[in-house]
Amino acid sequence: MSVFLRRSCGAALAYAVATHGAFADLSADDVWSDWQSYFTSMGYTVTGDESTSGDVTTISNMTLSVALPEEDGQFQMVMPEMTLTENGDGTVTIDLPESFPMEITGQAEDENFAATVTYSHNQLNMVVSGTPDDMTYDYKADNLGVKLDSIEVDGEALPNDVFGIDVQASDLSGSSRMQIGDNRNISQTFNAATLTYDLNFQDPESGESGLINGQLDQLAFEGNNVVPPDFDFSDPEAFYKAGFSFDGTFTYAAGSTDLSGTSEGQAFSMNSTSEGGRFAASIDAERIVYDIDQNSTKMAVTTAGLPFPIELSMAKAGLNFEFPIQQSDEVQPFGFGLNLTDFTMSDILWGIFDPAGALPRDPATIALDATGTAKVLMNIFDPEIDVESDEAPGELHSLKINELLVSLVGAKLTGDGDFAFDNTNTEEFDGLPSPSGVANLQLVGANQLIDTLIGMGIISDEDALGARMMMGLMAVPGEEPDTLNSKIEFTEDGQILANGQRIK
Repeated sequence: MSVFLRRSCGAALAYAVATHGAFADLSADDVWSDWQSYFTSMGYTVTGDESTSGDVTTISNMTLSVALPEEDGQFQMVMPEMTLTENGDGTVTIDLPESFPMEITGQAEDENFAATVTYSHNQLNMVVSGTPDDMTYDYKADNLGVKLDSIEVDGEALPNDVFGIDVQASDLSGSSRMQIGDNRNISQTFNAATLTYDLNFQDPESGESGLINGQLDQLAFEGNNVVPPDFDFSDPEAFYKAGFSFDGTFTYAAGSTDLSGTSEGQAFSMNSTSEGGRFAASIDAERIVYDIDQNSTKMAVTTAGLPFPIELSMAKAGLNFEFPIQQSDEVQPFGFGLNLTDFTMSDILWGIFDPAGALPRDPATIALDATGTAKVLMNIFDPEIDVESDEAPGELHSLKINELLVSLVGAKLTGDGDFAFDNTNTEEFDGLPSPSGVANLQLVGANQLIDTLIGMGIISDEDALGARMMMGLMAVPGEEPDTLNSKIEFTEDGQILANGQRIK
């Protein structure tokens, strides 16, 4: 099943890529020849029955096939028909039937599989312009959809509830440009009023099942892709070194997801909504970057073990990171950030552990912004890499905490720090590189929180005494009430100082 999904996605992506350029004469043969060249460069074998009548060229039984070297099998997809019409003004219109099945077959992991995927559209208009080396595909449609209709494994049809997927986009438009030189430089934009997705699955053996329905409103994408010639899916190290790269951003104005199913014999359901967000990603031979944000997220989870739903919300949730991925003797920069702003949960959930309402229920926030440098010691693209090896994948050389914020139940911790790490000295800290540098921390409201926890019976007086003694050792009182400041220093000779007092 995983092989089927991976190869289907690869073919769909290849099929969806198109281009943009200056207006000039294009022929139907130019467009079809470039489709063949492009798919061939991606590792596919392309065939089709070509016939021409006047200005219309028809490609029947267009077949894409590729070997699966890892699984010693193959993948094949057949599209029944496509017509290319020369418009007389140097442009070519591509027409597809409003609905047609695409047959996908293959062999992998000693199993033969076959699937039927129905492609459908309403009022699709796709026009190609430009030159043979610089084509633009401009398109729009009232609706476009892809639905998995059936799957067979070794000649036996699987029930529809074993796995199904249906994706529909409405009121969509886009433009894609492909400039052909030493590489293929692809730039794309895409907009859709709505994108809906329905997915269902069921494990016949365990009985576990799931149903996912979701929608994104005002979806938009903008991105660029560089594809080197002779692209080979089976050798990522080679095609990244040859210049492959991707940089793209998805945004949406609102989203919702409903999920339900059974796990270990217990039913569950979840509903989530958001007021928009973005997902940006880029990757090349040197670095990988992700930047994810979601606004005004609300979630409700229901399980068989609880008589009420678990309701959570956040004003903003974000995650970003930038990591080097190329093995190198050079030290390279990295970054990491996390942001969970104004997290709240329902009073019913609070009531489980704080029925009297003793704890402040102000929204909680957790934020971290860190940068640093590291050395990558392992080639992550090497298929022979041992992921379970005890060998360290890299060395940490420096870490700077630009922002630290943890604010919840009436207490707030803030801080920053700047450290260097000596990777030649791993004895001082039990196998970890020896740090040197300073962290500055401030804790507000800790004593009041401890008093509240004592009153609730969550901690004892003895536990509270130990906690206060530790805070007295590590921190000094600040100018404001119930404020503690701490300066923690790691020296190059292995000492640890807290506000000037040696603790190691």
